Amino acid sequence: MSDVAALKDLVEKHKALKKEISKVIIGQNIAIDHILLSILSGGHSLLIGVPGLAKTLIVNTIAETLGLDFKRIQFTPDLMPSDILGSEILDETNHFKFIKGPIFSNIILADEINRTPPKTQAALLEAMQERTVTVAGHHYTLSKPFFVLATQNPIEQEGTYPLPEAQLDRFMFSINLEYPTFEEEVEVVKTTTNDFKVKIETVLSADEINAFQHLIRRIPVAENVIEYAVNLVSKTRPNSVNAPEIVVNYLDWGAGPRASQNLILAAKANAAIHGKFSPDIEDVQAVAYAILKHRIVRNYKAEAEGITEKKIIESLL
Repeated sequence: MSDVAALKDLVEKHKALKKEISKVIIGQNIAIDHILLSILSGGHSLLIGVPGLAKTLIVNTIAETLGLDFKRIQFTPDLMPSDILGSEILDETNHFKFIKGPIFSNIILADEINRTPPKTQAALLEAMQERTVTVAGHHYTLSKPFFVLATQNPIEQEGTYPLPEAQLDRFMFSINLEYPTFEEEVEVVKTTTNDFKVKIETVLSADEINAFQHLIRRIPVAENVIEYAVNLVSKTRPNSVNAPEIVVNYLDWGAGPRASQNLILAAKANAAIHGKFSPDIEDVQAVAYAILKHRIVRNYKAEAEGITEKKIIESLL
């Protein structure tokens, strides 16, 4: 299949995916779009929202439509790295045998990731970046595609361990789930309080997702679009020569080079699902907030004056 035909197929499959997901999930369109973009780009997503906004249900539904192996890990304070990665046990023949943990799956739902200590959070780092796992000196390659979709509750701070910047940077998108509108909530109540079970059809296979990821990487990008993305990221750094006043005054740290890479990859994916053969600056702007907001660190002055990440990024755009 030519790349042009593959791109048309991607547009149709993306529409079919959205249609299947909408059978179960009402609203949350921006969140679903960003999760699908991160999957097509081969990235990971962090979903932030208060309890009851269907974070887990969204991930579950997307896994069903993609026909991928799906594992949920409930992160708790007593969770150990071996509970995620797996461990070696002594079998009846007195040989060590490796029992794979839930990380050996296509989609990992890391539920309430900030409830577990940093040692266990770090167990995900290698898997997220390298798609490999090292246990007892042995190296294991994870199956492709591989995505971590983590959820986080923003209101409960007691008994939580904030994600370190190094781990946050490994998430392509940080996605805020909003409360539904009145009409959406009425529809949610109608559809979830009856005895009817919706059947979800599988739209994409693992092989198709891998092929689409390679297709998106082959999409050409104009030099001015790459320069725009890199310039946008460099403006978030307070010590940069082209940092605007709002950044110098209100940020301690800006985004690193991984943000520039993710901006271009996500812009390519955004262009592809809209049937475009190359991304433009509007595609970069469409994904910028969800890619940059968890990579910039506000200072005390920003918090005291109520200057949000959103306000800072909007001023840069």
